[in-house]
Amino acid sequence: MSFVDIGSGRLAYDEAGSGTPVILSHSSIADRRLWKHQFAALSTRHRVIRYDRLGFGDSSDVVGEVDHAADLLALMDALDVERAALVGSSMGGAVSVDVALSAPQRVSALALICSGLSGWQWPEEMRAQTRPLLLAAVPQERLAAYSAHTAESVLDEDIAAIAEMQVRFLAVGPGRSPAVLEPDAWQLALTMARRIFEREWRGPAYTEREPESPPLDRLAEIAVPTLVLVGGADSPYLQAPSDELATRIPGAQRVELVDTAHLPPIERPDRVSAELVAFLG
Repeated sequence: MSFVDIGSGRLAYDEAGSGTPVILSHSSIADRRLWKHQFAALSTRHRVIRYDRLGFGDSSDVVGEVDHAADLLALMDALDVERAALVGSSMGGAVSVDVALSAPQRVSALALICSGLSGWQWPEEMRAQTRPLLLAAVPQERLAAYSAHTAESVLDEDIAAIAEMQVRFLAVGPGRSPAVLEPDAWQLALTMARRIFEREWRGPAYTEREPESPPLDRLAEIAVPTLVLVGGADSPYLQAPSDELATRIPGAQRVELVDTAHLPPIERPDRVSAELVAFLG
């Protein structure tokens, strides 16, 4: 593990291999450990960098406002990466798209895995589906206090409960059993999620800067090869941004991973690595 100071904070990252650069951006329910298998597989033919966004993993806390796309470009500058293929999972995909739109000359390709999209409006039906799950994990009064950073203390059991709820909904997928994940993958997902909520609820409050213009309306501007991987067992609401990406980005290739939920890099590590190796090759 190494660190680089980008002005807004310190980013933790790992680097391996040589060749054309590839940067791996994790989801918001994970950290750079999400990419263990892909990091090793891609480093045999590429210079691969996986990093923790500010507020995640081993990177420093966010102070005030964070611009994850600007931070990724700052990481590239600090590591002398002029142009790279960007691989993003969930909101890591959203960050990758934001960079491709704000600095297209810095991006050689995009691989978007169960990707999010900055500014995406989640439907009320999704909120109605997930709210009972949240309240079953943590009582409403404590959940509201944690989210608002007004709680005098945060209970360890609440962190564990909300982490497991999120992992069941995202990494396992609606209506599926945790047994679909290998034991190591289940434990890794829980460990990453617990650390995220511990930092989010016990750390300083912050805001995320959104792009000035909605990326959804600008996807046709993306002119690099793009791979969109979709988890077939993911929530339909979470698949919707990927469908828009695959439809609106010119020439985008859509691949559905059957019987796979929201974190394919740990649920289907071999398949995801093979898809990335073939696409980036």
